[in-house]
Amino acid sequence: MATASRDILTAHAARSRRWPRLSALVLVLALAAAALLAVALGSVGRWLVVADPLEKAAAVVVLAGDMPFRAMEGAALYREGWAPEVWLTRHERAVTEAALARLGIELVREDEYSRQVLIRSGVPLASIRLLDEGVVNTVDEVKVINRELQRTGSDRVIIVTSRFHTRRVRSTWRALVGEAPKAMVRPAREDRHDPDRWWSSTRDMLAVSREVFAMVNVWAGFPVQPDRP
Repeated sequence: MATASRDILTAHAARSRRWPRLSALVLVLALAAAALLAVALGSVGRWLVVADPLEKAAAVVVLAGDMPFRAMEGAALYREGWAPEVWLTRHERAVTEAALARLGIELVREDEYSRQVLIRSGVPLASIRLLDEGVVNTVDEVKVINRELQRTGSDRVIIVTSRFHTRRVRSTWRALVGEAPKAMVRPAREDRHDPDRWWSSTRDMLAVSREVFAMVNVWAGFPVQPDRP
């Protein structure tokens, strides 16, 4: 009986010694997994951001959205002498404009604010052009820009957009246009998105999620089409 009791106590003591070691191992593995996850998450954010080397171009094109930061970057590139003109795309919101019109409210379009940002940032009014065709998404913008380049006989353009949007713009251009005319894609320097810690804010999480799914759509040949206004 005494021997059995000693055996039970010995086994219990052995288990008690093993638990701290197992707990430490689990903690180390959990920390390692968390570190790998953080690296992977950071890689996704950084992967979405591209910045092509700059060359002199026919125009700097400021894509619709993320006002005023894209327009501010367009003005900076103009002042640095990379292009003689800044083009703006026009985001079409026919349903919204019609609803506001019924209420007697005039909608000030985003491109008008961007135009004012450009002027206040040193771009002469004569060097600013609004591309007439309305756009709904990135595919529309790429097509409109390419048509304008073909019309003017120009061979290259600089496209300014938000950081997380840059890879999709470049991939969409290459899928729809190819290498010529050439598009150099640049992120807005004052963009607030954080590629290294995008998962720490709702704004960045939504932006990254949208871009990842949109990249899948590009690779698949654009099977998902936007709702038309």
